[in-house]
Amino acid sequence: MEIQLGNFVWQAEKEIENIRKHGVNFKTASQAFQDKKRLIILDSVHSDSEGRLFCIGKVGEQILTVRFTYRKARIRIFGAGYWRKGRRIYETEQKNR
Repeated sequence: MEIQLGNFVWQAEKEIENIRKHGVNFKTASQAFQDKKRLIILDSVHSDSEGRLFCIGKVGEQILTVRFTYRKARIRIFGAGYWRKGRRIYETEQKNR
């Protein structure tokens, strides 16, 4: 089943799997896009013809990394987590601004 929240969409099954693996629901993940200092980076490992990306942004006091793509003028979320690598990239970029 597909879930839509504003300009965001995701598969309910993927969200359940993500909560189990990483403890993050996709409604929370969508908040990373509200960070004015967020970073959007190409996911070169998982990118295919669709062009998968990472959004790294602050949600509360933590840095959240969200895997997504643009599809039919919406942001489709595939996964999210509070991953150390995303936090390092975000913090390094903020220092360099």
